[in-house]
Amino acid sequence: MTKVMEKSKSIVITGHSLGGAAATLCTLWLLSFFHTKTHHHPILCITFGSPLIGNESLSRAIQRERWCGKFCHVVSNHDIMPRLLSTPLPSLSPKLHIIFRYWHLSMASPQFGKLATQLTEREKEELFYIVLAHSNTISDLGEGSVQSQFWPFGNFFFCSEHGAICLDNAISVLKMLDLMLKTSAPNLSIEDHLNYGDHVKKVGVQYMERKNLNSLCLPNSSYEAGLALALESAGIPFQDEVAHMAEHSLRTASRIGQTPNMNAAKLAISLSKITPYRAEIEWYKTSCDEADNQLGYYDCFKKEDASVRHDRVNMNRHKLATFWNRVIDMWENNELPPDFNMRAKWVNASQFYKLLVEPLDIAEYYRRDTHIVHGHYLKCGRERRYEIFDKWWRGREVTEEGNTQRMKYASLTQDSCFWARLEEAKDLLEIIKRGDVRKLAPIWKSLENFERYARGLIERKEVSEDVIAKNSSYTLWAQELRALKLNM
Repeated sequence: MTKVMEKSKSIVITGHSLGGAAATLCTLWLLSFFHTKTHHHPILCITFGSPLIGNESLSRAIQRERWCGKFCHVVSNHDIMPRLLSTPLPSLSPKLHIIFRYWHLSMASPQFGKLATQLTEREKEELFYIVLAHSNTISDLGEGSVQSQFWPFGNFFFCSEHGAICLDNAISVLKMLDLMLKTSAPNLSIEDHLNYGDHVKKVGVQYMERKNLNSLCLPNSSYEAGLALALESAGIPFQDEVAHMAEHSLRTASRIGQTPNMNAAKLAISLSKITPYRAEIEWYKTSCDEADNQLGYYDCFKKEDASVRHDRVNMNRHKLATFWNRVIDMWENNELPPDFNMRAKWVNASQFYKLLVEPLDIAEYYRRDTHIVHGHYLKCGRERRYEIFDKWWRGREVTEEGNTQRMKYASLTQDSCFWARLEEAKDLLEIIKRGDVRKLAPIWKSLENFERYARGLIERKEVSEDVIAKNSSYTLWAQELRALKLNM
């Protein structure tokens, strides 16, 4: 696998039958392996007739990690295999061994399949109706009461001779798995497991053709027509008794699928409403940077005594934090679209918020001497939302235009934790002044590393002018360090 990753720009893992389960587990391992890395290969897993492999807890964990879009499970409307392992079958183990061997040999060669031991018609019917009876217990339940030992995740591509539909809502997937099986028959349910090559070819051709509704009754709206076409593509006749339950399941999936996009649209409105709070903080920064005391944005907020202006900025800081915490909660609870954290609007808005407001959080942390009680900001005080926004920013698409050299200082320091690093460096400088010989060597190394890092930011003009203000904490620290070196 390591050699494949070295040679490939992207990875596609496929599997049929139980091989699909193995492909899914392999993909999960790869996604976990890449999880801590900044850059990694795009991964896609495609399975054909694969059984469900995890419970509801695993499904929710995969949703939280935003990995659902990495999986596409192709399921035929008649294939019994995807429904088989979720059915309690302790008494049918011998039948399963016979079926698996028949499938295995048939996939190697149709001639080999004919040589394999086969189930009798009665055994096929017995197996089919036991699976179907278990399916009925799921498809007849309401949306909120569905319980299953196995729980789907990812996108399910249901195909039939008439077309295909795609669903990603777990409950709707479970119901459609069972409802589509009701239109099958014992022989079909076993043989269709071997027909995925034909299904894929047909779907490819049908995708290029104009789809016409075969129903005699014309739907009342385009939405109803879409539902009718979806049922037909799934191999469920519109007038069939199963159609009503399948239609309800599709309506539910459609409604749930729209909710994240609606939530994102509402958040965009909320974002525009909090813009004045951000604008006030921007105005405050400008006024601090232009003040006669030449302290700069960070030090003004840290050293300023209680005032109407300070309280106003502090209140706005809390309002913005409340909004962005709500965004994170919605994102982690899958109430927003899967690609929300990759949308330029939200990546840029969260980054601008972080660069503007986190220096104030750091100033407040050290103004209140919280670091003395709990430890320094970077290890003990940084809010989780900033760490998440760091990941969003690192995962964005970087253009060549974004790497051009700056001609003037940035409006906001590009390292939002710069001042926290400086506060730690100030402590290290005090330790050196006290002359604790046992700690001097590693402390000097840390100081020099920060000095080199800060100088690099300034040379690349990736800091705001408040960093190099005459009386800023950084300027005073740099002067103090320089004087200390001269006296050594």
